[in-house]
Amino acid sequence: MEVNSNGGYVRSPNHQFPGRKKEKWKIQHHRCRHLQFLIFLQAVVFVLQPVWSQTWDGVIVTQADFEALQAFKHDLIDPQGFLKSWNDSGAGACSGGWAGIKCAQGQVIVIQLPWRGLAGKITEKIGQFQALRKLSLHDNFISGAIPTSLGFLPNLRGLQLFNNRLSGSIPASLGLCPLLQTLDLSNNSLSGAIPGSLVNSTKLFRLNLSHNSLTGSIPVRFALSPSLIFLALEHNNLSGPVPDSWGGGKKNVSLIQVLTIGHNSLNGSLPDSLSNLGQLSVLDLRSNDFTGRIPPSIGSISSLKTLDLAQNNLAGEIPAAVAGLPNLESFNVSYNNLSGQVPKTLSEKFNSTAFTGNLLLCGYSPSTPCPLSPSEAPPAGPAPKRRRRKLSTKDIILIAAGVLLVILLVTCCILLCCLLRKRRISRDSTKSGGGAASASAASRSEKGTPQSAAATEGGEGGGGESGGKLVHFDGPMAFSADDLLCATAEIMGKSTYGTVYKATMEDGIQVAVKRLREKITKGQREFEHEVNELGKIRHPNLLALRAYYLGPKGEKLLVFDYMPKGSLATFLHARAPDAPVDWPTRMKICKGMTRGVMYLHTNVGIVHGNLTSSNVLLDEQGNARIGDYGLSRLMTAAANANVMATAAALGYRAPELSKLKKATTKSDVYSLGVIVLEILTGKSPGGGAAGGDGQDLPQWVASIVKEEWTNEVFDLELMRDAAVIGDELLNTLKLALHCVDPSPSARPEAHQILQQLEEIRPESAGGTSSGDDGGAAVTSSPAAGGGD
Repeated sequence: MEVNSNGGYVRSPNHQFPGRKKEKWKIQHHRCRHLQFLIFLQAVVFVLQPVWSQTWDGVIVTQADFEALQAFKHDLIDPQGFLKSWNDSGAGACSGGWAGIKCAQGQVIVIQLPWRGLAGKITEKIGQFQALRKLSLHDNFISGAIPTSLGFLPNLRGLQLFNNRLSGSIPASLGLCPLLQTLDLSNNSLSGAIPGSLVNSTKLFRLNLSHNSLTGSIPVRFALSPSLIFLALEHNNLSGPVPDSWGGGKKNVSLIQVLTIGHNSLNGSLPDSLSNLGQLSVLDLRSNDFTGRIPPSIGSISSLKTLDLAQNNLAGEIPAAVAGLPNLESFNVSYNNLSGQVPKTLSEKFNSTAFTGNLLLCGYSPSTPCPLSPSEAPPAGPAPKRRRRKLSTKDIILIAAGVLLVILLVTCCILLCCLLRKRRISRDSTKSGGGAASASAASRSEKGTPQSAAATEGGEGGGGESGGKLVHFDGPMAFSADDLLCATAEIMGKSTYGTVYKATMEDGIQVAVKRLREKITKGQREFEHEVNELGKIRHPNLLALRAYYLGPKGEKLLVFDYMPKGSLATFLHARAPDAPVDWPTRMKICKGMTRGVMYLHTNVGIVHGNLTSSNVLLDEQGNARIGDYGLSRLMTAAANANVMATAAALGYRAPELSKLKKATTKSDVYSLGVIVLEILTGKSPGGGAAGGDGQDLPQWVASIVKEEWTNEVFDLELMRDAAVIGDELLNTLKLALHCVDPSPSARPEAHQILQQLEEIRPESAGGTSSGDDGGAAVTSSPAAGGGD
């Protein structure tokens, strides 16, 4: 037998356990030496008292850790039986046999049991795990106090107890852990003051105490910490002023990147030392009682992306320095007492909701103009030589009536001309025997002619400008070129390909029209060949191309179905706070996208090349429909290169495209994986949008998973149901990371992705997409027709 350094031992394969009845030994000339060796082994066993069983695996947990594990299990309530592998003998505890336990040299170093439905409390004997590095019990129903003995763990690096029912105060002893790096106690019922000793560890970089009932002030020591990167204290009952000592009084020495202390009762003025936070990316001071002015020093934090000062009592003007922040992406000062004119750069970049609720603030919308100051008034001319007669009320009324009469006459003339022109076109069309495109398409459909497109071109009989050509594909919509060109148009968005309009015709038909940019498409013959092929593609998860129009001056219009819920990007990132998106809805979208991509790859041989969440649209039933597929076939090589560059900036482009310059099915899979990560995390994929440090979404997710903080990846809306859907979330995350593998050959094919999604969450009866070809014309969408 061999003794290890931690009080345990291993058995040689040719020896029996001491203490059992032994067979009679054969005495040889070295008999005395054998007897002495056996006596020594018995003494070792007696002193160390290891834990064993008949199914012993050769690795022993120390006696102290085994007793602590028994106490730990005893104080927990395990309704789903996740701890049934924790036997009474200790066998397998350190070799992977016990759920959630990792060891090193017979000592427990990790206890990781999130999303297990555990209740009960955490035993004070947790302090016996002297080698414990990580304790992760988040997303359970554990109550009671946080054990003081946790502070006596010299090797503790990560403590994650968020999303439980813990109560009482935060033990100040946690500041005794010299190696502590992350401490997350958020979403509990903790009360009392925050101990300043929590930042004793010079390695602590993440501290989250949000969503509790903590009182008192923010410890001054927090502002002096040289290691904190993330500090979240929002949604508590904190009061008093914010410390004015960030960075220790020395410029740019603080590493903090995220500071969220909103939804408290903090008061006083905003500290000038916020300018020392040279790496700050997010500053959330929302819903407090701050007074005074906005410090101009905030404008020196060039890395700032999010600034939320809403719902306070701040006064004065918005400093011009704030308007000069180069990376500002989110800004809100609504419902304060601010006054003066909003800097032009801010009013142009952010909508009026960022400024409302400030009665004396002006210039942020057309309805809130600023009065002209004396310096802005036009210069006074030379004194008039004679007084001019002031207009009387009667004069003003007569002038206004004359102007109105002229406007009415001009309007009537325009309407009369349009009516006469339309009647002439209809009469000439009947004489020449050329029917309108709508009539042609309708008659062919009624007769069942197997023709994919109906075209009307040339002359006035074409129902449009001379030389124009409208081509219909099969579908529920019928309209003429005149109907299309005279429709009420509303710009919905612009992309690399062109401008997207919402077109409403006289009969109420609404379509999405994409007007392609000039000089980016191929020659007309090649263009028509490719667009006619695209018009034949029909699938429930692909946006149907219903028609196209070629104008006499080279105009090119593509007509699509009009989607009611807009793009997936809008659905995820621009919805109201009280409109959560549940997991079944998100999984339905994932499956729909994958079916659409699989059809493109396997049935029609098309590589999308520009798959983004803006190009995934949602119909009335919430089914995903992919847009902009095949458009690369209509464009020049230069135009496609621009599209690819835009996709890279947005975070969807596969890394190999920086060299290959040609999209493949595997690069589509990469983009699909990014969108699935976007659905899981609720974060936009652009560089730095997720992690705040320049990482794109796949890099950020991979770094979080590598550090075993996987729970921090998922959207908080999903974490509410993690006890039920936790396994589905984890398996979908693994699949998405497989899709964004840096090596194209390692990525799965679209049909394999769909198969795995079906295994993760089997389709319920009647849960598939409706429609046979991509749906009918529908209403209202901020991004229907696809984006860039």
